[in-house]
Amino acid sequence: MLLAALVAQNDPAAILASIAELSWRLAIVLCFPVTLVMVFDTLGWRFAFLRDGVAFRTLVTARLAGEAFNVATPTAALGGEAVKAWLLRGVVPLAASVPSVIVAKTTITIAQGLFLLVGVALAWSSALPGSPLLYGMLWLLAVETVALAGFVFAQTRGMFAWGGRLLAQLGVPPAGGSEALGRIDDVLARFYRGAPLRLALSIGFHLIAWLLGSLETWLILRFLGVEVSLTTATVIEAFGAAIRFATFVIPASLGALEGGFVATFAALGLGTTPAVAFSLVRRLREAVWVAIGLGAFTLMRPRAEPAA
Repeated sequence: MLLAALVAQNDPAAILASIAELSWRLAIVLCFPVTLVMVFDTLGWRFAFLRDGVAFRTLVTARLAGEAFNVATPTAALGGEAVKAWLLRGVVPLAASVPSVIVAKTTITIAQGLFLLVGVALAWSSALPGSPLLYGMLWLLAVETVALAGFVFAQTRGMFAWGGRLLAQLGVPPAGGSEALGRIDDVLARFYRGAPLRLALSIGFHLIAWLLGSLETWLILRFLGVEVSLTTATVIEAFGAAIRFATFVIPASLGALEGGFVATFAALGLGTTPAVAFSLVRRLREAVWVAIGLGAFTLMRPRAEPAA
């Protein structure tokens, strides 16, 4: 495993000693600012609906559960989206919940691209001018932009109905029939063409959540004794977001993300041992929130099953 190899190659004793120095401050990292990130990401999902109809508390709980599945299962960060829609079956029809998770996945990725653009601009002007790593991030930004443009175009051109017809031709009729898929396509088209304010708000709230990730990076590094500016923390977090996008098929980008942090820290002159310590603290926080999300799924599941 790449993560284990990185730990072994970067003075495990020093890494553990650095993490141990967090002491009671680890509790802060586990709660802040990740709680605010969850709130703003949920607001981003709320405005991905064509109209309001789900209580915010219900959306928070469903999002916690869905993100836990995205992180913990090998579903290319998509299985959790299906979980979110399924958990809302007793609250709103699938013709509303399914488009909402698709739009929210789109807007959070658009916000991720904007955040990467901020990181690239900061790196270009201060931290990494002319660095090969910076040019790699620019290529990833270009790929993400093209992929997103194609995905949004497909959503406005009836991709579900087309997919349903393809499945039918292959002898696998879609669950719910082509009529249900057509309703989802209709909601998606109406959202993109008739709700520009909700689209902008969804992107905006998700962008705030990404920016709060920079604050978490800065806070963890300060607690680990690594003095960095908020600008440098933003570059680290933005490049990490790009690596997550490029390695979305790997559950939680495990190993690949840590390797990316090592490369980024090395390019910034921060050393590789702090990079591994930082990565492990983030993984610990992630594991705690996966457990919380699975607990949320357990609480919501009885309400979703009767509707199924």
